[in-house]
Parts: sequence; C-alpha cells; structure tokens
Amino acid sequence: MQIESNFSLQKLNSFGFLSYAEYFVSVEDEHALSTAIEFALEKKIPWQVLGSGSNVVLQEFLPGLTIHMAILGKKLVSESATHFYIDCGAGESWHDFVQWTLESGYPGLENLALIPGTTGAAPIQNIGAYGAEVAGMIDSVEVLDTKSLQSTEANFAGDLSTQQNWQVIPKSECQFAYRDSIFKRELPAYVVTQVRFAIPKKWQANLSYAELANFFLHNKSPTPLEIFEAVIAIRSRKLPHPKVLGNAGSFFHNPVVDLATHQQLKEQFAGLVSYPAPDHFGEKQFKLAAGWLIDQCGLKGYRAGDCGVYEKQALVLVNYGNATGSEVLQLANHIKHCVLEKFGVSLHQEPINLPNGKV
Repeated sequence: MQIESNFSLQKLNSFGFLSYAEYFVSVEDEHALSTAIEFALEKKIPWQVLGSGSNVVLQEFLPGLTIHMAILGKKLVSESATHFYIDCGAGESWHDFVQWTLESGYPGLENLALIPGTTGAAPIQNIGAYGAEVAGMIDSVEVLDTKSLQSTEANFAGDLSTQQNWQVIPKSECQFAYRDSIFKRELPAYVVTQVRFAIPKKWQANLSYAELANFFLHNKSPTPLEIFEAVIAIRSRKLPHPKVLGNAGSFFHNPVVDLATHQQLKEQFAGLVSYPAPDHFGEKQFKLAAGWLIDQCGLKGYRAGDCGVYEKQALVLVNYGNATGSEVLQLANHIKHCVLEKFGVSLHQEPINLPNGKV
C-alpha cells in the first residue's frame, strides 16, 4: 500500500475542481482498507473515502487521509426460485455494472443506466432515475463499521482486520429513503465495501416515468436492452458529459411537499411541474421538479465567474473551467435563496461536501 502526500484530486472528481489531499491512498481490498484507516487513526488525522468523485463537492484542500475506493469484482453468488443474487465490489463503475448485468442475463437495473459513480455509492445515495431506485434491487450491503473507533481514535493501537467491525447490513436496516440511507446520514461511520443485489428472475418493463414511456409510444413491449439504450439516449440529451463540462449531475433533490402546500402552489403557479409521491403511510405528497423551480427564477444559463447553471437543464451546476468548490457552493446558496423567496420551498443539495461529509 502506497500512501502519497499532497495528491491532486482533479481527475478524481467529475466537477474537475483543483483539489489536493494531504495524504492519499487507493485501496483494492478489505485488508488495504483496514490498513489505511489504521494509518489515519495512529497518526490521529481525519480520513474520508472517495469513489469516482461524481457526487461530491471538493474543497481546495482535504486534510488528513483520502481513501480512494477501488475494490472490484462482480459475480453471481446464488439464486433462488425467484431471484438472482449478485455481489459487486464498491469500486466498480455503476454504469459498467448495469451493462454487465444485462449482458449476463440479469435484467432489472436498466432504468439506472449511465448514472455516474461507483457501485459503493449507489446504496449511500439510494440512486434513482426514470421511475426506479436502487433500493428496490438491493439485498444487503457489506460495510466496515467505524463508529466504535471514534471513541478510541486517540489511543488506537489495534488491527481492524481482527476486530468485529465488518458487518453485512440487510436491506431492512439500511433505512432507505429518497436519495438517502443510513450510510449517508452517518457518514463516515460506514464504509461500503460490497453490495449484494437481489434481481427478480421475472422481468417486467418499468415505464412509469413519463419521458421514458413517451419514448416507447410505438413499442409496447420494449426489451431490457432497448430500455437501457433509451435511458442512455435521454440522459445524454439532457446532461453534459463531465469530461466536456465538469458537473455532478443533479445538484438538488426534487423537494417533496404536502397536499395543502401543493394546492396552494398550483393556484399561484399554473404551470407547476409535479407528480404524486405518497409517503410510506399513504399520505398524499407531491414531488416538485426542482429544475422547473430554478428555471422559473430565471436562473437557467445563469453564470457566476467560471461556474453556472447548465443552459439545457437548470438542475445541473457546471464548471466552465477554473471554478472552485467554494464558488459552486456560493452559487448553490444563491439558487436556494431565489427559490425560497419565490416559492417558499427549500431546496436541498444532493452532492456531498468533502472534507466535512455534509450537504
């Protein structure tokens, strides 16, 4: 394991921010992960885990140890009468994994194609798109639980590989919610190392998302591959490629409001874009299109220095060249203020801020 100092993270974040890690290491297995965290604990320095950097806002300097998750591997481990059970390492590219499942005969994840990032980040964010959420296909998540180390950090002198900190957390305990999970709420307590998926053997097309359904108006029985390719085409039209224009995809969650608030907004703004999103108890709620709210504030295409709001999709913030994480956060705060002033609705950031791990 090679630990480097003053390591550039510019190629490890999709915004392309110029950022440096005080210490940096890439880990390819659980033993290396244990050793890396032991290094941080022994030196009494902070540490954070970074995947592909597609859903983070990096500051110019990350103190302590930045651990790049590079645990690979994907395979069918078992099957039941109804499901295929597939393990995937946290460092695997999410899109490549989705493509592999289709090519291997395990369809079901095609609606989540082309979402940037690693498989390890999928349960943390509970990624979702085009009518699907990854939580619906997860069986369990393997993690290194570091909560018990927080109180012993000052006097750590042990071996993580022999301590009882490795856990397999079943889906029922992951506390999945809209773009949320126990892993996100308790960062960096849990370090995801592997995800087990339970993919139904009986495949059914998911065309619940209107734009995807419209794509297949003249094809009532699309195949998994056709849906996969359609999602790629739709996403590619709407979102800039990070290698061309730095971004982290959708920067804000679509806010959820109750029935009364929704009715009030509909009366004030006839063109309000929303759709039903009942909670777990069946209470009527509505999800508002954050991009539409931002657009109505006149901010689509807005630019502040080298960062701005993407001209084709107001939900995406972009780096035109030399923007910093701090500048993007300033822009995000301006957008939040404008939306709150006009609609009385609060927007919440989706990407995680590093080094503090908050949003």
